[in-house]
Amino acid sequence: MVEGLDNVVFVTEARPEDGSLDLLGLYEGVALTDRGQYGFGELPDRIILYREPLLAAAEGDLEELQEQIHITLVHEIAHFYGIDDDELHRLGWA
Repeated sequence: MVEGLDNVVFVTEARPEDGSLDLLGLYEGVALTDRGQYGFGELPDRIILYREPLLAAAEGDLEELQEQIHITLVHEIAHFYGIDDDELHRLGWA
């Protein structure tokens, strides 16, 4: 478990709503840095992994699939902590 990663659900879906293969994952929620009061009864944030785009990016290679899943999880968890795409790119995770 990642320290401080509370009230987050990890799910997989076949593809993004638009049907594209370009998006590997998505964070849906309010980043910790943007939250005001947050407490009991709040719906969990979601981190979605898109199965078909991940498989396409890996081109059938299991090790590449594992690497793509790892990178995607790091990327989306970073959004939970309020790290934006520019910073992720600077850090080499975009």
